[in-house]
Amino acid sequence: MTRGPLTGICLAAALLHGGVAVAAAAAPVGAAPEARAHTLVIGKVSSNPRKHYLRLKPMVDYVAERMGALGITRGEVLMARDNAQMIQYLREGRVDWVTETLYSAVLYERAGVAESILRKWKKGVAEYRTLFFTRMDSDIRTLADLRGRRLGLEDPGSTTAFFEPLMILRDEGLEAAPLAGPRVVPPPDKVGYALAGGEINLVAWVYKGLVDAAAYNDLDWNNPDHTPEALRRELRVFHVSEPLPRAIELVRSSLDPRVRARLTELLLAAAEDPAARSVLWSYQRTGRFERIDGEMREAIRAYHGVLGEEGDEGGP
Repeated sequence: MTRGPLTGICLAAALLHGGVAVAAAAAPVGAAPEARAHTLVIGKVSSNPRKHYLRLKPMVDYVAERMGALGITRGEVLMARDNAQMIQYLREGRVDWVTETLYSAVLYERAGVAESILRKWKKGVAEYRTLFFTRMDSDIRTLADLRGRRLGLEDPGSTTAFFEPLMILRDEGLEAAPLAGPRVVPPPDKVGYALAGGEINLVAWVYKGLVDAAAYNDLDWNNPDHTPEALRRELRVFHVSEPLPRAIELVRSSLDPRVRARLTELLLAAAEDPAARSVLWSYQRTGRFERIDGEMREAIRAYHGVLGEEGDEGGP
């Protein structure tokens, strides 16, 4: 997947500041430096801190319990309201380890506060793709047919249902323009996009003709909770992206190398550890972890190339 310089749309700024609702820290972290030195902190951007705390705490506890030789005695969870706040937490050393999607991972790397170490098989899946779909009776056959049409996207925090579709349009020479809502008429020479806020809303918008097409990932397309079969029979996919890593584990750039190495070792071995079975299930039904290979690293570099044109995304 090749990405050229970003032109036209200020994607990075829109995405960085899109954010989610304010999420409080799940547990107080780092008041005393001595206590912080013995604590491993996992972080997550979340609009639902309680849900994500229950997913993350068993995993950070599992890892922390196996780091006694490094002086780690406990694990904690710290939530951020958006990517900008998580970047600040990483910069301040308040978070050691983050699990995120590709877009957010690249933002953290671009800010110089984190480094990707492993790919996570989230919900047992290693990768996914962005799909563009329309009604079965639509005359849209290619991306070029979207010029002057309305496209439904999810929200600015989504890799496959916001950022990747806009990158694909840019690569096709199509300029995207935000719309206040799905009923707004787009400029005739641009692809107008409106935010639906959820997968089922995207499906309903296309089915009802509120938008001409929409984009999200293939996992949502095949999930009847997000795409009911009765509606999917009336829809048609007309473009599929290159595969993207499903989820990425990152560590703070300034993390003790010994802790980083031990964390990597434990995660890579977790799938073979009976004691980790329930922990992996809680951790978004993780199948396993694997090292980032050349192809995955190339996908990450491609996003770096785009975000790099927009300057520093690392500010608060």
